Amino acid sequence: MKKVSLKKKLIRLFWATSTIPILVLSFYYFYNISVTLKKNTQELTSVSLMQMDNNLTIRLKSYEDLLFQIYTNDDVVAWVDRLDQKQNASVAKNQLRRYLRGLLNTKEYIKSITIITPKGLSITYNQLSASTYENSWMNSFSLSQEELYGKVSSDNQTHIFPTEYGTRFANEDYYLLHLAHRIIDYRNLNKENGIVIVSLDKEFLQSVCKVQAQDKEKSFNFIIDEAGRIIAYRQPEKIGKVLYGKGTPLEARVEACKKFIREEDLYEERYTSVWLYHDDSLGWDLVNVMDQGSLMKNLNNQIYLIIALSLLLLMVTVLLTFGVLDRLVDSVKMVVASMQKAREGDLKVRVETDKKMPVEIETIAVQFNDMLEKLETALKKEKKAGQMQRLAELKAMEAQINPHFLYNTLDTINWMAIDKDEFDISNAINSLATILRYAIADSSGEVFVRDEIEWLKKYIYLQQFRLKNNFTCSINVDPDVMELRIHKLLLQPFVENSILHGFEGTKSNHVLEVSICREGEELRILIRDNGKGMERHKLELIRRGIFGESDAASHIGMENAITRLRMYYGDDVKIEINSTEGFGTEVVLRIPT
Repeated sequence: MKKVSLKKKLIRLFWATSTIPILVLSFYYFYNISVTLKKNTQELTSVSLMQMDNNLTIRLKSYEDLLFQIYTNDDVVAWVDRLDQKQNASVAKNQLRRYLRGLLNTKEYIKSITIITPKGLSITYNQLSASTYENSWMNSFSLSQEELYGKVSSDNQTHIFPTEYGTRFANEDYYLLHLAHRIIDYRNLNKENGIVIVSLDKEFLQSVCKVQAQDKEKSFNFIIDEAGRIIAYRQPEKIGKVLYGKGTPLEARVEACKKFIREEDLYEERYTSVWLYHDDSLGWDLVNVMDQGSLMKNLNNQIYLIIALSLLLLMVTVLLTFGVLDRLVDSVKMVVASMQKAREGDLKVRVETDKKMPVEIETIAVQFNDMLEKLETALKKEKKAGQMQRLAELKAMEAQINPHFLYNTLDTINWMAIDKDEFDISNAINSLATILRYAIADSSGEVFVRDEIEWLKKYIYLQQFRLKNNFTCSINVDPDVMELRIHKLLLQPFVENSILHGFEGTKSNHVLEVSICREGEELRILIRDNGKGMERHKLELIRRGIFGESDAASHIGMENAITRLRMYYGDDVKIEINSTEGFGTEVVLRIPT
């Protein structure tokens, strides 16, 4: 047998002892990096889906705000009433359509706004038919008009109907997402006023699903509703396809999505990853599909290159292998270390990128940095909102006082005054206690005019006591209005304004006059003083409801009182304010009886 030279043995031994460990290490590094990348990609995708869900919630809220403007609009309530009662119905319908037309272009993606009255009359303004006044999607909707009306009008919730086929217009199929709410008349909350529906184009949800441009070819998002139907997909014809039933467990839902992606044959199956995030409030599943083929193939190519070079030039291969793997592992460790710091709460950490970092890791690093920027901004906003809420709660706690403690304390002081024969002080304390009880108990309730006048007399008595009787007051009330009911504390802000600001800086005999009488179907209330009056431009500002520019410190009570009057009586209340500088101010209130 021919002997083998030592050189050849050493070469063979060197190859055997070097190549096998290199191959083993290469496969080990490959496996370790693959697992790490998969784990980190899953974490990043989960965060990305959460961010997508937050974006969806915020954008839906903006359209719910528009819906709120419609269903709480008093004019809409009046127009719907006139339509159902057939009072100038054509005028009301035109006014309502003009109003809807004005709203249609205020936000992107709105294709139609529909109002259905309690008697089933449908008023629409839309962009999906040759006639903008015809409802183009109702006939294709999964619910009949009666079923839709019954479902929406049954509560005070905003109903979101997932995307489904709407209509075909201009040779194009339109799929619509609908937001609906019952119309509310705050003067009669139990009254049935109809419903309003805002219909959004499918592109609204597709814009929420949009991924960054560099990931467009290897990743995309889509949305599935509670019933398992696709409601947002990059191919519109797939909208409405049912992937699973309602109540399907999470794992089964993920498998159903994977099966659907396999049937679509978009990416190579072994490199396709599917992640699912569930929105509890909407009941929707947000799904991300990612093709990791390029990432894994790049890793495979690097391993093959390492093996090939190790067979050709062992020493060079060893150096190159360790060099390439070290850079790759360092990049991954850098990303992992940053993720670990972020997981521990350090959101200021960032992954530093350089020219040596592989493009796949750099993509992950850039996305991770971008995600942290957005997350940090969101947490700052949340923290600020929390601080503001805690501050408001603290102020509310500081403002709380036990009424019984206050009454008992005043009663104790009263008896102390009586013991010392300080009857004026005793009367003042009794009046103050009465005023406080009256003001605190059901401050927004209704009372008889008689009770309101008795309370006002005690209030004026306290002001006279405090100001040493520097003004006189006459109160004249017709006997036939004593049993009428009005809301509490309506007169006090106007009386206080006259006493504290009207008489300020004047030396004449101060006279305050309050009179109440009935005029037809209205209760006429007059508050008049002979104080300093107001400058003409301030009076004009107050008449126009601009209190901040007139004198916020002097008229905030009057502003609040006028606001309460509007809330209680709506457009039925009439408020007249007249004033002449140097001669006094007169306020006339006319409220329905």
